[in-house]
Amino acid sequence: MTIGKKSMTVIVVLALSLAMTTSALAEKVSLSFWSWRTEDMQAYEQFIKEFNATHPDINVEFVAYRNTEYNTILATALQAGSGPDIVHLRAYGGMEPLANAGYIAPLDDKIPELKDFSHEVLLGATNREDGRVYGVPFAVQTIQVLYNKSLFAALGLEEPQTWDELIEIASKVKAAGYVPFANGGKEGWTLETFFGAVAPNYYGGNTFFSEVVAGKTTFTDPRFKASIEKMLELRPYLPDQYMGIGYTDMQMLFAQEMAAMFLAGSYELGTLAQMNPELEIGAFVIPPSSAHEPKTMTMYVDGSYGMNAATKHPEAALAFVQFLASKEYGTMFTETLQQISAVPGVKPTNPLLAEIVGMMDADATPYLMLTAFRYGQPSGSTLLQNELQGVFAEEINLEQALANIQTGLEVWHVPFMK
Repeated sequence: MTIGKKSMTVIVVLALSLAMTTSALAEKVSLSFWSWRTEDMQAYEQFIKEFNATHPDINVEFVAYRNTEYNTILATALQAGSGPDIVHLRAYGGMEPLANAGYIAPLDDKIPELKDFSHEVLLGATNREDGRVYGVPFAVQTIQVLYNKSLFAALGLEEPQTWDELIEIASKVKAAGYVPFANGGKEGWTLETFFGAVAPNYYGGNTFFSEVVAGKTTFTDPRFKASIEKMLELRPYLPDQYMGIGYTDMQMLFAQEMAAMFLAGSYELGTLAQMNPELEIGAFVIPPSSAHEPKTMTMYVDGSYGMNAATKHPEAALAFVQFLASKEYGTMFTETLQQISAVPGVKPTNPLLAEIVGMMDADATPYLMLTAFRYGQPSGSTLLQNELQGVFAEEINLEQALANIQTGLEVWHVPFMK
């Protein structure tokens, strides 16, 4: 049988088309991206779609686990030589064990955009052992008082400039039949947030931070004790049976306008807006004793995006992580989730978030236990949370609680070791 030129041309075209299709299918890459951010699943699916606009051959599956289970699930998978290609990393001490074990890849020589991030922000993703950066920081959080602007206006209240004014506001709110502060103590980590809002102005902010990290003072320091005593002064203004009030209860009390104030992180803004779009929220930093003293706001890096050192698709994984370091992504992150992106140069359009960024720039101090005392066991956060629960429940006195914190940290914090 003789094949004509026209038929031969058709065959060649079909063969080339089939080869190109086969090649395209072979180049299609699927990546897994694990996280603890269950509340952000829809947002990350949107972010991945934006990435696919320029990288259609890289499929990214976002998988979120429960916050309390994520660390164990991730560590177990990585130890077994599997796990995700993209890793949502905890900040500071939460990241270091994975880096030291070689489970995640250093990125400071792979992501050029990291050179533009500030030193303070990069510390949240830097391994102290080798000084390498293992993640792209994703958010900066602050802790302050969120308040109901409409309720404040109705009661004739203004943002306090001193501690006494804050107590006076809380008393007026309570007399009007509202809960002054939505905070409870059922979950220890929420009491650490409470601490982050109140304590820095009363233990001495950056001065005390530097001294205690260096071992020049301890957690039995009278300044630290005074900061916890200030927290305890707010107990009469918490919800009834506050030790049974959990995190979602706190959010609901504030979102449904039953509570006037909420000692909370900036990360709450997006969630609260979803819970009650009509809620008008303002923010202020817990004031010092005197209006002439500086105010101090707690800030920290929330976590970062890392890459599994054993990923089978390093080029594709790196392309996605580099996208997460871009200003385009940072802007989208801030606008979608109403959180402060860690990417340099991103400016929130939300007026309240922009105001918080301004306050942070002027008065920031590190989140004490998270940034400096989560590098060993027992961690400073675990000790602080447990002891605060005991003190707030009146099961232990403050002096013993502070001694317990100090004793626990002396086990591993080198400047404390005798």
